[in-house]
Amino acid sequence: MKDVERYLQAGTRENTRRSYQSAVEHFEVIWGGFLPATGDSIVRYLVDYADTLSLSTLKQRLAALAQWHISQGFPDPTKTPTVRQVLKGIRTLHPAQTKQAAPLQLQHLEQAVQWLNQEVERARQSGDLASLLRSRRDMALLLIGFWRGFRSDELCRLQVEHVQAEAGAGMSLFLPQSKGDRENIGTTHYAPALKRLCPVQAYLDWISVAGMARGAVFRRLDRWGHLNDRALHPGSLISLLRQILQRAGIPAELYTSHSLRRGFATWATANGWDLKALMTYVGWKDIKSAMRYIDPAISFGGLAAKPALERHVGPAGQLPASQQ
Repeated sequence: MKDVERYLQAGTRENTRRSYQSAVEHFEVIWGGFLPATGDSIVRYLVDYADTLSLSTLKQRLAALAQWHISQGFPDPTKTPTVRQVLKGIRTLHPAQTKQAAPLQLQHLEQAVQWLNQEVERARQSGDLASLLRSRRDMALLLIGFWRGFRSDELCRLQVEHVQAEAGAGMSLFLPQSKGDRENIGTTHYAPALKRLCPVQAYLDWISVAGMARGAVFRRLDRWGHLNDRALHPGSLISLLRQILQRAGIPAELYTSHSLRRGFATWATANGWDLKALMTYVGWKDIKSAMRYIDPAISFGGLAAKPALERHVGPAGQLPASQQ
């Protein structure tokens, strides 16, 4: 039975398992509901939190409760017509605009990398290993995150043994699991070497100075430069990204870890990538997901009052055609 339980747990993503457990506890402990639940109690639960929780959060709670009932052999109370009608009413009475992270502009990426390069030189001259490690790590994180359009959890799950990189050529990055890979087959991503802002060289510089041959690519560093064996937590990347940008003199309040993904999507679309090529490269399966990352002004071309490329990149930020 222990082996059965182990494989059952492996069949559910850790983040999903934690969020489902939290949702069930919220229903039972915070709200005071009883399990197994009835359709009426589910409706009352939704109504009590309709004006305080977002619709997406309520749907996630329902998914967790549905999974609990199905796994325990009980009828699913979340699929009743009344529950569906109440959800529709909540959507009507409590509309919410989807919040999106601002895309990281290429000129800001270039400014941050230039500042990090200056930090590297200062650290070398003063023999400051902690600063050297941090600058090399942060540069690799920015450039791989941008040019591969990775999510924060994907960046944190990269393993050195799953990355093959050759200076001046390119790199492959294998992820055993990802959000779009429901069957856990694993996906290999590729990134080219670039003439500047190169993710390949940044990665090679980072693992070289860190002396890493195995384990997490992006790890925690303390103030003394001690490298932790554990990977960065995805939740920490927003504050880390903002710290990097702020130190480089860039207003960072609107940026999140998704800004790297949106920044690449905006740059790629402005530089002639069609939607299918972008979806394949980034790994989007749903066209609606892809469209959320693309600035609609791009599709208006010369009729737009201010071209998207100029607004997001700036005249000095565009890469040469050989790197597009």
